[in-house]
Amino acid sequence: MSKPAILTVDDDREVSAAITRDLRSRYGAAYRILQARSGADALALLTALALRNQPVALIAADQRMPEMTGIEMLEQARTQTPDAKYLLLTAYADTDAAIKAINDIGLDYYLLKPWDPPEERLYPVVDDLLGDWRDAHPDYTSGLRVVGHKWSDRSHEIKTFLARNHVPYRWYDIERDAEAQRLSQLAQATAADLPLVLVPDGEALRSPSSLDVADALGLRTRAEQPLYDVCIVGGGPAGLAAAVYAASEGLSTVVVEREAPGGQASQSAAIENYLGFPRGLAGSDLTHRAVAQVSRFGAEMVLARDVIGFQTRGPVHAVLLEGSAEIEARALIVATGVSYRRLAAAGLDELIGRGVYYGASASEASQCQGDDVYIVGAANSAGQAALNMAKFAKCVVLVVRAATLEDTMSQYLVDRIKSAPNIDVRYRSEVVECRGDGHLEALTLADRITGVRDEVSASWLFVFIGASPRTDWLGPDVVRDDKGFVVTGQDLHNPAFAQRWPLHRVPFALETSVPGVFAAGDVRLDSMKRVASAVGEGAMSVYLVHRYLASI
Repeated sequence: MSKPAILTVDDDREVSAAITRDLRSRYGAAYRILQARSGADALALLTALALRNQPVALIAADQRMPEMTGIEMLEQARTQTPDAKYLLLTAYADTDAAIKAINDIGLDYYLLKPWDPPEERLYPVVDDLLGDWRDAHPDYTSGLRVVGHKWSDRSHEIKTFLARNHVPYRWYDIERDAEAQRLSQLAQATAADLPLVLVPDGEALRSPSSLDVADALGLRTRAEQPLYDVCIVGGGPAGLAAAVYAASEGLSTVVVEREAPGGQASQSAAIENYLGFPRGLAGSDLTHRAVAQVSRFGAEMVLARDVIGFQTRGPVHAVLLEGSAEIEARALIVATGVSYRRLAAAGLDELIGRGVYYGASASEASQCQGDDVYIVGAANSAGQAALNMAKFAKCVVLVVRAATLEDTMSQYLVDRIKSAPNIDVRYRSEVVECRGDGHLEALTLADRITGVRDEVSASWLFVFIGASPRTDWLGPDVVRDDKGFVVTGQDLHNPAFAQRWPLHRVPFALETSVPGVFAAGDVRLDSMKRVASAVGEGAMSVYLVHRYLASI
């Protein structure tokens, strides 16, 4: 398979030579660096590459070109290179046009000229764009292979684990790909061995658990120290932010995550209202950046381990892990977030992982090419999923219990959903039954007002409803409300919770009923349930940990 291409487009000979030289010096070993001197020449070159099935990772185009501007060229380039990243080189006077292009043509980034020195102004931008492209195109970067069945819940679990941990892999469907059958035969694998995970320079893994895969890939699954200053349970935005601030301020820090970093936010196709990212950013991209920061400051990340309880042992809190392991720390931050509530529909449980899924990563949209997709939910996560699925699916049906979207979804998403030609919203409706032989094949939808039922064919159902906190492991000592959300700070004085705070001092703002145990993000009672607020609470919790440690 040929190297992916980076194309530069600029009519100015000197500028074209400069951008090509800078890109070739940094990326020439892994990418073909091509150049065009006009928009028309660039489109012709892209057509030729498309006909030869040669991938294009990035197009960097100058805005001020005669006959065809950079924005006009990039808009037309979508036909030949729908997955390429778009970088516009522009002058300050064209900033408004560049910002408008973010919405109009999906521009990924605009860069003001000149970009000297490239180490500070060009390469960091291109590194991020190419990193995103590689994450979305693992076939060009990975030797890891997964052989399985499209409708297998175990195969889906392994693919999700790899994708959310940013591990590129190649997927082979045992029913469709001759290569999958060949690999299965070579490994002498039976149906019970699927999914088969083939690790470069390692033994084939047969129907492995996420922990088995993590160990085989060298991901950290065990803590290295006997005692930490702070243990953070949960690797979503709140937990990752807490880890960055704690480690950067000199606290020995460990994060325990049972699935993969990022939480529900990592599955978002686009977070468009996060400060500082006018183009928006994918949840996986935000997670990838945050994990890199965590690692940079020296915090440990323990993956694929489920926390089943904790104990207070004098000045130390012990976090108990599944499989008899434990981690001790002087302070504990609970940032386990929430999971989607179960949908009460007949026949649904038997089809989970076989066409029925709770949440959806952005990468799953391409599997729905040409199909009808049903999404249950009316919050931002459901809206982003609908827009992402609509890029691939024949039709996306958003099933909403309420009579409107505006009360639960941000207006910018509502506007896009209503204007999308292949998204249909069914108001005052709910899914009451799922049917299928081995995988989802049909749904029954019911009107909540009239009770009229509608039978529809469907292979894909994604559920984004409600929020159920992951707090059972905390036991009776940590006060929670009747839904399981953790009570903190001044709310502990509410008579409704009837819990005695054990110390003379008042609890810190995010402190639970157990001194030294804090809660941050969606898991906390009355939290805002937004990525930015979770990040803020994660940072704030570290400030409070410092105060707690100074008081003992």
